[in-house]
Amino acid sequence: MTTKPLTILTGINRASEPSSGSMILVGDLYRAMPNTHTTFLGRTPVHQVWKTAFDRLIPLSTTKQLQGSGFTTYVDELTQEVGQLIEQIRPDAIHVQNVGFALSLALSRTAGTSPIISIAHGPEVMAAERNRAEHEALLEVAGSSAAIVTPTSVLADRVDRLTGRRFTDRIVTIPWGIRLADAHVRDQPSAQSGPLSLVHAGRLDDNKSTITAVEALALAGQPHHLTVIGNGPLREHLEQRTIELGLRDRVHFDPFLPRAELWRRLPHFDAFVFTTKGLEAFGLVLIEAQAHGLPVIYSDLPGVRDTLGNAGVPYTPGDPCSLAVALDDMGRDFHRRKALIKTALHNAHRYDITATGRQLRDLTLRITSPSSDGTTAASPP
Repeated sequence: MTTKPLTILTGINRASEPSSGSMILVGDLYRAMPNTHTTFLGRTPVHQVWKTAFDRLIPLSTTKQLQGSGFTTYVDELTQEVGQLIEQIRPDAIHVQNVGFALSLALSRTAGTSPIISIAHGPEVMAAERNRAEHEALLEVAGSSAAIVTPTSVLADRVDRLTGRRFTDRIVTIPWGIRLADAHVRDQPSAQSGPLSLVHAGRLDDNKSTITAVEALALAGQPHHLTVIGNGPLREHLEQRTIELGLRDRVHFDPFLPRAELWRRLPHFDAFVFTTKGLEAFGLVLIEAQAHGLPVIYSDLPGVRDTLGNAGVPYTPGDPCSLAVALDDMGRDFHRRKALIKTALHNAHRYDITATGRQLRDLTLRITSPSSDGTTAASPP
């Protein structure tokens, strides 16, 4: 007997393209989830990859508005649009991405009898810690949710504290993953000690702290080279700082790359540099680097060490001197680097997107299964 596919409604209120870790994750996740039919709500433009990532993709038409004087009206209009879609789709469950952002509010207010699973990605948690309105929005969505999914215990605790420990029993940790089958590792690492060919990939903003890597190169004892891949508001500042430090020949900037191109290039570097200085929800790019045989030099943030296992070299977050020492140590010790490559590959295999998809589907089935009194198994009070 064939089981009826589970119908899921989800979405992220951004252009429907693989432009960030969260967007890439979601595109992979629902493709990897067995026996489901997923409708995604997003924005135009729609990337070709996303047209095949979901069973149905619906671009939202309500004009987007960030927090400010018109935000309440915007959320009301978005809620009306989303409510009509829910009436048409009648999903078995709603997966709310970014707990507390506008689309999550609209979905939670119009869910009706469809149970909600909220999925925390990190940026909304940081916003809720800084801003009262964002905090109230997170509380509202969390209160409407049958389950709240986080990728690490550290993020789970942040959400738990923000919600006053009222929903502790609803918080579930499901680690993110990548499409491990698509990763390729070069046969042998560069068999030499000396300057490293380094790569950093991510959004160029204050929290990602790419400036730490640039300034570390100026302090290092060896002439390491760094390739920075990504876009963001601080790109111009980073390029100017590179010139000021006399590093124009050793720091190269590339724009955001499609994942296939990024993955093609990763095996050609010696190590990956991770520089985030604040909250990091999971650090999916760390696993991408490890899966391609790169040892990781990382800012020692809560949770990151758990994600990486023993397969990385820590330094003090935001401290270019500490990073410079770590770079030089790795450059001098080829045998250690070779051992880290082996450990990194082993660690990456803990994070297959198929496992993430299976766990999230199992959770969805549990909350949609009717209990003896006719309610769903995990309905919020």
